[in-house]
Amino acid sequence: MTEDDKSEPERALIFDYAAWEQKQQEYDCRFDELLLANKTALFDVLSAAGIEIVDVNFDGYGDSGQIESMEAKGGDHVIELPATQIDITMPVWDSLETHRQTMTVHDAIEHLVYAFLRKTHDGWANDDGAYGDFTFDVADRTITLDYHERYTDTNYSHHSF
Repeated sequence: MTEDDKSEPERALIFDYAAWEQKQQEYDCRFDELLLANKTALFDVLSAAGIEIVDVNFDGYGDSGQIESMEAKGGDHVIELPATQIDITMPVWDSLETHRQTMTVHDAIEHLVYAFLRKTHDGWANDDGAYGDFTFDVADRTITLDYHERYTDTNYSHHSF
């Protein structure tokens, strides 16, 4: 059966993977372009507050997940995140538009963590899930992710003699 042999409803059900991949690549490119501005805004506020490192721990499984903890440090001391508001700009899927949102530093970090998880390990909380840590290094202006994915493994043997 060719495409032309299918009815209109049948043709409508066909998913165009190539088009979806192209849209995803465009979205990822815009995400990466906006990341520099988002990191600059965030790291400027963290640096002004004397914060050197922010550690964020996440965990998820069974189709749900969350941030478990977020801790900011200046040297060996835990420092409270500033209440400052910053703008975070994210791309809009399948559009050249962007979405700008003003939020607290805590919420901006949380927002970026979830965005990075979607970008790098979408579905991180499904099934056996995953856990890990993000480290926001203010001096180096880097964000790193240590990611641990869980999975169930079985070995089965059957023998008849």
